[in-house]
Amino acid sequence: MTISDLPGTRDDERRRDEHDFDPVRPGETFTSAHEEFRQLRQRHDGLARSQEYDGFWAAVGYDEVLQVITDIEHFTTRKQNAVPKFAFTGVRPPLHLDPPEHTAYRRVINRFFTPPRMRALEPHVREAAVSLLDPLLSERWIDVCKQYAHRFPAYVFAKFFNLDVATSELIKNVSGTYVDAIQVLDHDTVKSLSGRLYEIAQGIIDERVAGDFDPEEDLTAGLLAARHEGEPLPAAMILGCVRQLIVTGMVAPSVFTGNMFVHLSRDPGLQDALRADPSLIPAAVEEMLRLYSPYRGMARTAREDVVLAGQLIRKDDPIALVYTSANRDEKVFPDGERFILDRENIQRHIAFGRGTHSCPGAPLARMMMCITLEEALARTASWRLTDEPEMAIWAEWGTRSVPLDFVRA
Repeated sequence: MTISDLPGTRDDERRRDEHDFDPVRPGETFTSAHEEFRQLRQRHDGLARSQEYDGFWAAVGYDEVLQVITDIEHFTTRKQNAVPKFAFTGVRPPLHLDPPEHTAYRRVINRFFTPPRMRALEPHVREAAVSLLDPLLSERWIDVCKQYAHRFPAYVFAKFFNLDVATSELIKNVSGTYVDAIQVLDHDTVKSLSGRLYEIAQGIIDERVAGDFDPEEDLTAGLLAARHEGEPLPAAMILGCVRQLIVTGMVAPSVFTGNMFVHLSRDPGLQDALRADPSLIPAAVEEMLRLYSPYRGMARTAREDVVLAGQLIRKDDPIALVYTSANRDEKVFPDGERFILDRENIQRHIAFGRGTHSCPGAPLARMMMCITLEEALARTASWRLTDEPEMAIWAEWGTRSVPLDFVRA
């Protein structure tokens, strides 16, 4: 369909004034957002509208999300890459850049997530998981989010980025407060904490400049050594890239880890099956990634007037990419609201995005989730929820608090 085939401008403007859903509605539960997104997919053909955050479109259908993230000719990540907009303090490659500008940074980052590097990192990830889980399981009653999921990424990233654990935990604490401020539109705190994260990133860079770090073994040193068209990458862009990298992997693993524990607490049969045959854990994690995708506020901006799902999207309109909804779209995933181990087309899920800006850290995230379940299941006979989970609010979807009763094996 071309723009000239669309209904008249009056219909277009009426649609823009509608308010299909409220992303900041209080009282969200573990199931309420998915129920709402299912209804939005059915009623609005994959594209919903909200008047919150100054008004935005929300791609809630699989095909609509996939079209936006793969059509870099019509949709850009430069102007607004999240709803609500919170990038007030500089450009942070590669997320804030489109090809070809982003490619030099992505090329360096990709080198550090290869299968051989992940295999080398695996013993350290497992050691971190065990060191955190063992004392907790002895307590029996724990909050798996606050006592494990919020801490685990800091230990992993300390090893991955060649940082001491204290620095990594500082990043985790600052980034957690930063995300909380984004969710309530506290722009002053967002700017202040973003500045603090830049200071930490600059300290990491200064340490590499002063020290003897191998650019083949250290990601920050790799960025400093990289050349694009014969020239070093700009210092401000390297700073922005490190600033982006040290935060990106901290939030999503935290909320998703809690999601896994909630799901398994509600399905003791699956718990037992995974304990009996741990080789099933990777497939179970993959299906849970589809079912509980943590991103719903990542965004793109229309470069020009463009048609999406039969709707005219105006130039500069922001579009939220609701992966949380798209991965349950029944048009692509039959019985999409239900967990199905070894789902036939599971490889089509887009929990980590697709194309230019797909998550480079996906192999590490998968490893972290699989190891967490392997070690937790091996050390327990069962676990159950002792209260309702506390949920994150837009822009992430997932748990902030999951109180559990563990029975140790």
